[in-house]
Amino acid sequence: MTDAGRRAIAFVAVLALLGACTGAKPELRPEEPRAHGVTASEGSTPGESPPEGETAFAREVAEQLEQTQERIEALEEAQREGSVGITGDLASAPAAGWVGEEIVNRRGNDWEPAVAADPNSPYVYVLHNRYGGKDACGNCPDPAMILHVSSDGGQTWQPERYLCTCRGVRGQFDPLIEVVPDTGDVIAVWMNGFHIRFSRSTDHGATWSPDVNVQGHVNWGDKPNLAVSPDGQDVYVQFNGPTGGDIWAAVSHDGGRTWDQQRVTRSDRYFYDYGGEVLPDGRVVFSQISFTYSGPDDSVEGVQQIHLVSSDDGGATWSVSTIDELDIGSPCTSRACYPDFYDSGPALAQDADGDLVIAYNGARRNEGAQSVYARSSTDGGRTWSERVRLSEPKVNSAFPAAVGYANDDIRVWFADERTGRWNTWSTRSTDLGATWTEPVRISDARSGTAYKYGKGYLEVYGDYGEIDVTNDGKTIAAWGEGTSYYGPGGVWFNRER
Repeated sequence: MTDAGRRAIAFVAVLALLGACTGAKPELRPEEPRAHGVTASEGSTPGESPPEGETAFAREVAEQLEQTQERIEALEEAQREGSVGITGDLASAPAAGWVGEEIVNRRGNDWEPAVAADPNSPYVYVLHNRYGGKDACGNCPDPAMILHVSSDGGQTWQPERYLCTCRGVRGQFDPLIEVVPDTGDVIAVWMNGFHIRFSRSTDHGATWSPDVNVQGHVNWGDKPNLAVSPDGQDVYVQFNGPTGGDIWAAVSHDGGRTWDQQRVTRSDRYFYDYGGEVLPDGRVVFSQISFTYSGPDDSVEGVQQIHLVSSDDGGATWSVSTIDELDIGSPCTSRACYPDFYDSGPALAQDADGDLVIAYNGARRNEGAQSVYARSSTDGGRTWSERVRLSEPKVNSAFPAAVGYANDDIRVWFADERTGRWNTWSTRSTDLGATWTEPVRISDARSGTAYKYGKGYLEVYGDYGEIDVTNDGKTIAAWGEGTSYYGPGGVWFNRER
């Protein structure tokens, strides 16, 4: 065991001694509106760790440290075997209309990409974290946030750079990146450990503003997602926090300089946020998935629920609705993978006039093969169409990403195992999700790494990837592939011609 591993275990042991109290929580309902600032848990004051949050925080930190150490050890093992990154020729067969799959870094152990395209210029941005990379300073995060910038729609890329050196930060996670349509500014949100940070660039990612604390006195946060108004002044971040996985919302109306926070739900369900949009009338919507965890091993029970969380008053108050319920799908069995890894979150997209499509996956029986579905809404998510299945029947499918473009134009990618391996597939609707094109395989490289084969790749590497549309209307998609849940692996992308 490495020194880093021993330090991680020692740190986890200390954290495990934190409070043992857990509070009973009432059924799902929106929290009472708060005029300003942070909602603290009962029996605590702002800035203190609430009793129910201390144990949860210790558990989350322990899991984060364990996962980081496992990925670094898996990387070291692969380095000794000479099986990291590109190890041979990339034989590929691009789908019609697509350039062909490319990797962002031939040697990087890269995970969970976010992608953003400027609607008014050919700039494209990819942000992801890297495990075991070369440090930018003597005491830099591992994993660290890596930024890629293209000024020609993804045809060529500038040398990659660190988003910030963030000296003294243990690790960086959950990258988010968006382009402000009216200005071309680039907004990034990520986690330093379990602290959510915000930064902005006004020069296409060359320099960034000092990062700002998003979550205020909420003592920790996880799985953030982002929605931004067209002028970039109204910024919304939702995340799960130190209250048993309840939804928290952070709101800024001055471009991200200052933030207010509030707890949105009180529930026995654990929420994960996967998509956010600001609609033309100012309505703010987020897509979330929730689970019930139980037992000493936090096993999943019951059903997964797909939710829309919305606000019509600039984030002062929020409403939570349930769009669908599905069974928990087939468990992940790759190295050290948690069982509900494939029960991925719902992607949300709006078209040019503010209509919505939500893409999500779930099973029709417990631990059965999951399907990817889509529903549409023309009233801001208040009502939804019936399910439309996008994936093959009886084939395990997951991890959808979605983006809207012109009126009724929605693009989606998802991953499935129809060939016996994982592959990434792209499909498109021009009638707001009523019908979809036949999916095409965009993970088209058939060799060249330890995890690629003629039929596909071994495992999806990361809880999510993303999709966007360039200023000339071309789709660009990014995702992760790896040898197992713990890798190593890489971030890959493909774009339309």
